[in-house]
Amino acid sequence: MILSLFKRKASRNSAQAVYGAIVAAARHPTFYAEWGVPDTVDGRYDMIVLHTVLVLDRLASEGEKGQGFSQALTDAVFADMDRSLREMGVGDLSVGKKVRRMAEVFYGRAQAYAPSLRDDDAKALALAIYRNVHAGMGSEEGAGRLAAYALDVRRHLHAGLTAPILAGQIDFPDPSK
Repeated sequence: MILSLFKRKASRNSAQAVYGAIVAAARHPTFYAEWGVPDTVDGRYDMIVLHTVLVLDRLASEGEKGQGFSQALTDAVFADMDRSLREMGVGDLSVGKKVRRMAEVFYGRAQAYAPSLRDDDAKALALAIYRNVHAGMGSEEGAGRLAAYALDVRRHLHAGLTAPILAGQIDFPDPSK
């Protein structure tokens, strides 16, 4: 019993560390300055979602360990969204509704990206990114570059072991290269 509590806490801490790396990767200036991702709360959230979906995609092949960690990571994402909304001054009564809406966006994006990621289909992924991240406006070229980056990240994550991820260590390729 007591060991399972330590394992859960370790998993939460590792998931929090991975989430921190996801946020850092999502803040890379290339996305906003060169690829046309809107430098807004929504644009930054979309970059967090994309990176999280890529990590969850990698963890999906790990069975029960991957599922548990995926849940801990998803919990970390939405705990941070809740905290961020409160810091922005959203009232207690509205936070739940806004987080629920953010969850709908998250799972909608995950469903939209999954087939293209799985099939390594840059064109279909670029279209989904253009529709979702760029809201159908702006640079289609930027959406294409973001899709190519996402597929590179997916290949990078699938080429490595998941043990470091489960231990809270993850790295993302530099999008500016």
